Amino acid sequence: MGLGEGDFVIVDGTLIPTDRIRADEPYYSQKHKKHGMNVQVITTPDGTPLWFSRATPGRTHDLTAARAHGIVQACLTRQILILADRAYQGAGATVRTPYYGHRELPEHYQQYNRDHAHLRASGERAFAQLKSWRLLRRARCSTNRLGLIVRAVHTPLICANTG
Repeated sequence: MGLGEGDFVIVDGTLIPTDRIRADEPYYSQKHKKHGMNVQVITTPDGTPLWFSRATPGRTHDLTAARAHGIVQACLTRQILILADRAYQGAGATVRTPYYGHRELPEHYQQYNRDHAHLRASGERAFAQLKSWRLLRRARCSTNRLGLIVRAVHTPLICANTG
């Protein structure tokens, strides 16, 4: 599926919990308070998954993972707008994130945030679909294989959405 002019993609990361506790700490996510692997997902505006990254250690920040996988640079090169959550703030001109302030935001910022959340909702549904697979609710395999498993799960999702 190709993206036309004016299209955008939704980028987000998720933690796939794992019971394999390794001796090193990179697999422990302080945010989620559990061990796991970070997977970045690119979806179309309708929520169809386009791409899943290889799994990185759970403590990897979403923006760091997106830069390491070349997501931001690839979308910049192709002039594709990215809608993302606050974790991607500072990623660049092609990445749109919600406004955030410690004080009350002006009404036009609040409206932007509502519109932004509405557009990103379909991407969140793609995550829910991905995490509905029992295999990914708590992975019991080597952390090295988790990226391959996510890509294997991605194949039936694409077939189900197109047929």
